[in-house]
Amino acid sequence: MHDIRTIRTDPAAFDAAMARRGLPPIAADLMTLDTDRRAAQTALQEKQARRNALSKEIGQGKRTGADTAALEAEATALRNDMETLEKRVPELDATIRHILEVLPNILDASVPDGPDETTNVVLKQWGAPRKLDFPPKHHFELGEALGMMDFATAAKLAGARFTILRGPLARMERALGQFMLDLHTQHHGYLETIVPSLVNEATAYGTASLPKFEEDLFKTTDGRYLIPTAEVPLTNTVAGDIVAEKQLPIRLAALTDCFRSEAGSAGRDTRGMLRQHQFRKVELVCIAHPDKSADEHEWMTRSAETVLEQLGLPYRRMLLSSGDTGFQSTRTHDLEVWLPGQQMFREISSCSNCKDFQARRMNARFRAGQDGKTVANVHTLNGSGVAVGRALIAVMENYQQADGSIAVPEVLRPYMGGLDSITA
Repeated sequence: MHDIRTIRTDPAAFDAAMARRGLPPIAADLMTLDTDRRAAQTALQEKQARRNALSKEIGQGKRTGADTAALEAEATALRNDMETLEKRVPELDATIRHILEVLPNILDASVPDGPDETTNVVLKQWGAPRKLDFPPKHHFELGEALGMMDFATAAKLAGARFTILRGPLARMERALGQFMLDLHTQHHGYLETIVPSLVNEATAYGTASLPKFEEDLFKTTDGRYLIPTAEVPLTNTVAGDIVAEKQLPIRLAALTDCFRSEAGSAGRDTRGMLRQHQFRKVELVCIAHPDKSADEHEWMTRSAETVLEQLGLPYRRMLLSSGDTGFQSTRTHDLEVWLPGQQMFREISSCSNCKDFQARRMNARFRAGQDGKTVANVHTLNGSGVAVGRALIAVMENYQQADGSIAVPEVLRPYMGGLDSITA
């Protein structure tokens, strides 16, 4: 959410920032509404003051026996005017808010301009794709041949974009999540947290899932929403709060099921479990001091990269361009892992700095300064640390053997009872 006061100080700069997002000028319309709202508010205050004065004059006149008819007529007219203004001010507030809540965050100056993912920039690459002496298979080919990945039964139970895992492959999926949580909590300073999988409308609104992206969410009959990521409940743990400066940064991690309707992705990644309605993910969230959020963005990205490095999975870090950066983000790093079956890099983590965009929606603040009298919005960050299902896909394809078995990465073996290979 943007601060109308900031837009007011430099409308041209705001329009330029929205132009980087491919949006037309909007500041002039906002300023007209803002001027009308402030004028209505001022008029209401002036009429309230006049009504109070009239009340005293009428009271005094009645006590002295003076004729107060004209004063009473003026008071009646004022009351009617005030009723109109008392409706007008919140209507203008709501109109301004409805415009602001669907405008994306301002991009960081370091974000390259470009229309889509084709203009993203490779910042680094780690590891070299393994050279296989046999034709690599896709994860779904490997999983079905092992008898441990079942799409047909999942479709019978729930429809398309669901998967059933069995046996050692199911255990590997569980092992990946436990390994990631242990790494982030024991070495990266994140606090393990268990959160609800259902949230109310205010919580979904706080992280900008609503109103713009409601079609991507699953809504229950009682008005709650299944979480698309643990970012939503984790970030909202400070909604409406004023935290002490010494508490920052607050680093949180959660392993949850995530639910997405995948609206707009018809025909994309229909084979396998790359794009699912339900999947598991380790989410990282940081509530940071504004002066430190850039450092926390790097820390979060490195935390996710460490997962891939310890699993021995080749990856690259991407800086997303203006046309590919998410609605609430000011700067985003995507981590893309190498998939031999597809012979390409695919996203496995996205780490974003949202600065104060979400905090303003949530009214999440901290008390700054030595005297503690200054109150300012915190900065929020979120990232995948990493998507468990996609990590499973990457391990399966990168550790596949010529006979169709899958070697277990050494770092996962303690979580799998010492198992070093998954075979049919």
